[in-house]
Amino acid sequence: MIPAVKSLIWQPFSRQIRYITTRAQTIYALSTSPGKAGVAVIRISGNNARQAIAKMTLPPNATLSITDPRRAYLRYIRHPKSGQVLDKGLVLWFPGPQSFTGEDSVELHIHGGNAVVRSVLDALHHIKDFRMAEQGEFSRRAFDNDKLDLTELEGLADLLNAETEMQHRLALRQAEGGLRKPYEHWREQIIKCMATTEAVIDFGEDESIEDGVMDQVIQDVDNLYTSISSHLDDSRVGEIVRNGIQIAIVGPPNAGKSTLLNRLAKREAAIVSDIPGTTRDVVEVKLDLGGYPVVVCDTAGLRESMDLIELEGIRRAKARIELSDIKICLLSLENGCTAIDPLVRSVIDKDTYLVLNKDDTYNKNNLAQLIARIQEETGVKKVWTMSCSTGQGVDIFLKQMIEILKSKFDSTISNPVLITQARHREHLEDCVSYLEAFLSKYDICIESSVV
Repeated sequence: MIPAVKSLIWQPFSRQIRYITTRAQTIYALSTSPGKAGVAVIRISGNNARQAIAKMTLPPNATLSITDPRRAYLRYIRHPKSGQVLDKGLVLWFPGPQSFTGEDSVELHIHGGNAVVRSVLDALHHIKDFRMAEQGEFSRRAFDNDKLDLTELEGLADLLNAETEMQHRLALRQAEGGLRKPYEHWREQIIKCMATTEAVIDFGEDESIEDGVMDQVIQDVDNLYTSISSHLDDSRVGEIVRNGIQIAIVGPPNAGKSTLLNRLAKREAAIVSDIPGTTRDVVEVKLDLGGYPVVVCDTAGLRESMDLIELEGIRRAKARIELSDIKICLLSLENGCTAIDPLVRSVIDKDTYLVLNKDDTYNKNNLAQLIARIQEETGVKKVWTMSCSTGQGVDIFLKQMIEILKSKFDSTISNPVLITQARHREHLEDCVSYLEAFLSKYDICIESSVV
């Protein structure tokens, strides 16, 4: 089947007509970020892409034609109607199907000034059947022409949006087909099992059907079930790293939560005040800790209150705490830290780390004994002491927190195949449930035959 037609089968007729019409047109767009830059790249794709070379370029000192694909030619860029020279840049020719979209493509590498870019885009508009590309249309054409599948396109989008080293690594593996290969293998195995099962149903009494065929199908389905279930058992690390590791700063009022957030963000992201209950809403800051994307959330102080607005802030804090991957509980040493509020204690679990703030106000001789008592009461694995206002101890906290992130995620993230999209997980879970249903039916049949 022609690749461009395969996606039309289930589309409404009116949409099919519109899509076929737009596919006949050649598209162009600025492929680099808008704004002033040394170089800007304008991409052109479609059956008539080469017209842009014929109508908009002039050799600088000879009459050489652009014939060799994927070779850069220095040319004057001119307006196709007036002939006015717009810029001097590089022109590259990519004949289909050996191009990103699978169609004939041209790239114009021009100077990145706003006026230059606008003039070249306007000039392309004057060529017949040329139009500005819609958002994501180059990728759409690459998908329709079997140059990229959906997982690779999603990986490409994640690669463009990656902000940290770990996000970059995950996205690059997916863009290069890291998910496509196992998924395609599972798909082939499922189709094979379905075909064999249908053959047994239709021709089970035929002598050409060998004995034990269904036993092999059962074994293959069981292997599929085990393989996909193992793939799903990844603690959602891929999705967590893709979206950012959620770290919630929790604790009672005036413990220094907002000060710690500002110290980590290196700016005044949250309002700091001596008045209890200043923080009423969740304040987020995105950080890069050792290559890991982290979203640190400052939450309202946890305490009993009669203030309706403060109660709403506490409710939002609890909701964010439940969604967090790691919790940092901040307690103040200013008043001796003799007891932990029951509301604060209720949010402390195995994913909670403790910070004793304002250690410059506490007697250092009694600090070790206090830490031992708090660890015994709460069961937390790690306790830091620091002063968020002066910054003392914050560097040690950050260094050790990066080590915690590595120990928590590094071993799993090294897996070349990780689920990064909730959509993938939902489909795989549905697949596992159907395979499990098939295996359970088979077991029932075996038991009834034995009886």
